[in-house]
Amino acid sequence: MDFWINQSFNAISYAGLLFLLGGGMTLIFGVMKIVNIAHGGFYLIGGYTGYFIASTTGNFYLGIVGACVGCALVGMIFERWLLRELSGQMLRQMLMTMGITLLIQDIIVIISGGYSYTLEPPEWCMDVLEIGGYYFYVLRILMIAAAVAVYILLWFVMEKTKVGAMIRATVDNKDVAQTVGINVQLVSMGIFCLGAFLAAFAGVIGSAFTEISPGMDFEVLPLAFVVVILGGMGSLKGAAVGALIVGFIDNFARAIFPELAYFSLFFPMVVILSIKPTGLFGREWL
Repeated sequence: MDFWINQSFNAISYAGLLFLLGGGMTLIFGVMKIVNIAHGGFYLIGGYTGYFIASTTGNFYLGIVGACVGCALVGMIFERWLLRELSGQMLRQMLMTMGITLLIQDIIVIISGGYSYTLEPPEWCMDVLEIGGYYFYVLRILMIAAAVAVYILLWFVMEKTKVGAMIRATVDNKDVAQTVGINVQLVSMGIFCLGAFLAAFAGVIGSAFTEISPGMDFEVLPLAFVVVILGGMGSLKGAAVGALIVGFIDNFARAIFPELAYFSLFFPMVVILSIKPTGLFGREWL
């Protein structure tokens, strides 16, 4: 019983990290129809920036804020000067994001020297909480809480605010949305910045959870794609459910039969897509 409870807790906390990563990607696709390969690069920027700011200032929280805001600004620059001119050209946009992530990776290697780093969170985050005779790391609990808080906040904004209505209108039909006075370009820029912000947040948390290293972007990118594709591209609820599925499958597969862990991760995606090609909560995109 201890094994199942501990592994389930680890899977849920891992799913929280995956949702922070996949949630931004699915929002970007929903609004901009971009398969954003650079999303892993934003994860890398967030992790390294958070580490350098926190280690220089001695302030973990400043590292989180600086990494997320800085990455959002980088995302704004990329969207404005590199992606906007390719609007509606999905293949060229995808190739551009591939070039962006390679550029990010090379710059990170130059700045960091190619070294891996682990961000040290505050001491209270490293405490262990006892519940019913079981022990849970506070840092993992915070990962779950952060993912839940982000989901609730995004859901509220998307469903209950005027900004959310503008985003939904842009998703449904950009031409009609522009006709009724919605600044589609501004909405697209905001969503791309938000996606970069969430990826950076995941990068900082991930660097405290394990480590951050060059090449990490291409390690987390397939996981983000599986989360988004399973849940349905463009669906926030789908990203949350997809993250839970991937978190449980990946965690238990690595613990029970590690030699088949990667197969176990992608096989359910093949099964689900063969039954529902748009994913669990997705829809057809024109």
